[in-house]
Amino acid sequence: MSTSPTATTTPAAFTGLDRQGKLVFVGLMLGMFVASLSQTIVGPALPRIVAELGGVEYYSWIATAAMLVSAVAVPIVGKLSDLYGRRWFYLGGLAVFMIGSILSGMATDFWFLVFARAVQGLGMGTLMPLSQTIIGDIIPPRQRGKYQGIMGAVFGVTSVVGPLIGGTVTDNLGWRWLFYLTLPIGIAAFVFILRFLHLPTSAQHGKVDYLGMITLTPGLVIGLLATTWGGNNYAWDSGVIIGMYAVAAAFLVAFVIIETRVEEPLLPMHLITRPVVALSVAASFAIAVAMFGAIIYIPVYAQGVMGVSATNSGAILIPLSVAMILTSILVGLLITRFGTYKIFLVLGGAVLVGGYLLLADIQYGDSPWHLTLAMVVIGLGLGLSMQVYTLVVQNAVPQKELGIATASIQFFRNIGSTIGTAVLGTVMASRMGPAIEEQLSSLPPEQLAALQQSGGRADASSLEASVLDPAALAQLPEFLVEPIRAGMGDAMHGVFLTAVPFVVLALLLSLFVKQVPLRDTLHDAPSGRDAETEHELLDTTTGALAEVGASESVTTTGEIRVVDPATAQQGDPARR
Repeated sequence: MSTSPTATTTPAAFTGLDRQGKLVFVGLMLGMFVASLSQTIVGPALPRIVAELGGVEYYSWIATAAMLVSAVAVPIVGKLSDLYGRRWFYLGGLAVFMIGSILSGMATDFWFLVFARAVQGLGMGTLMPLSQTIIGDIIPPRQRGKYQGIMGAVFGVTSVVGPLIGGTVTDNLGWRWLFYLTLPIGIAAFVFILRFLHLPTSAQHGKVDYLGMITLTPGLVIGLLATTWGGNNYAWDSGVIIGMYAVAAAFLVAFVIIETRVEEPLLPMHLITRPVVALSVAASFAIAVAMFGAIIYIPVYAQGVMGVSATNSGAILIPLSVAMILTSILVGLLITRFGTYKIFLVLGGAVLVGGYLLLADIQYGDSPWHLTLAMVVIGLGLGLSMQVYTLVVQNAVPQKELGIATASIQFFRNIGSTIGTAVLGTVMASRMGPAIEEQLSSLPPEQLAALQQSGGRADASSLEASVLDPAALAQLPEFLVEPIRAGMGDAMHGVFLTAVPFVVLALLLSLFVKQVPLRDTLHDAPSGRDAETEHELLDTTTGALAEVGASESVTTTGEIRVVDPATAQQGDPARR
């Protein structure tokens, strides 16, 4: 084949991942799988863990510790990976995660387990965003949809198998094996990435934004702690909660001021203020709040209202997860085929609104099929939109900011999940007592009198704890079980209804996300321009820069090239 002058200026079309690229993808999937699995596998074991180690009054800390540290780690790791490369940060994240798993399994004290879960959270905060970012390093946006659809399916699979494995392993081997179980998979992921991932070394090496780190970290931690404690440990209007929010706000304002002045900001303000990025990030945040309202509180509804066992309650989410898995894969393929994404964002938002309205309409005594239908619709909505927001953000930024851009959307999802868990939990706790009291007040007087004569108590405060404890519920008089479950159902109605405005907000935000042509190459978009302007320079059929910078586009064949630093410094295009 003859070589024409244009051959050096027009990037080759993406032909798919080669063998090495596929093995890297397998390693990324394994790493993402263990990180995601650790978030879902522990749920069924929590009652057993606190029964053995104590700390029942701080029950939520086992989950909150990991989420807090993960939320703080995400933007820091994203930015540092832009400056110093992804490979060793990813390997370090895997190592830290596995160390945290070992420590969790060895825990003999509640607070040591909380510490170990925080170590796991540091690993998760590294693995989750970098898995998405490395995909962006090796696959152009137009072809990235199907791969990110598979990544979305991984999250869906862990949502299904995590609780099932958690309940089974806890019942047969003990809860400590939940943490050891992920170690072989983590080791396999480490070997794949160490052996096959060889990305070009970053040429940026700017100054690390230490001031940003030391203002963002306490601002986030204090703010998220206030959200977690508000309504549970302290009243929302207490001096402690108000003071914590004031301190967090002061740190975050200082962080924003610093980010506008430093040379290499931890979270570039120009990035998150771009309309495409800002709308996508905000919509992802809103969906994350609502999503955890389903993933965490539907099993609670199943146990408390429907009487499903703790082990089997994990299986209750299978319709949601299967719908999300299949839809996520299909949407990825369709985006790659047609090169458009906005229709899926809008359709996903609309479907989610419908799903949460169905969920909020569930009443005590309704058929299980009502809950199943609501979960299927929610799963379809999540599959249509969740992974697409990541693709939109990655397509809208220069390649040199891919890490922090991907981390930004993961960061706000983590914040949304933490806030959603805390706020919806507060709604449940605040409504459960009055709802049970209302149901008890409708009991016949002779039943209440019989209960009091037997030495029992009919107040809600003594009955709330029994609603999720089958052993305690079995010891109560038969006539008390139904009003307790009905009261729980009324409280959960308020929880699910609280999630509805968030999915409505996500739909409204998605309507304004601009459709930007998906690039077919891994070129470096010109910095300092909005994505909408950058794409005016692109040939819409090939993704090549039409007028300027074409010679700096990366030829994309699906190979992962091992770059000699000496050669790269002399102008190797792969370095750019």
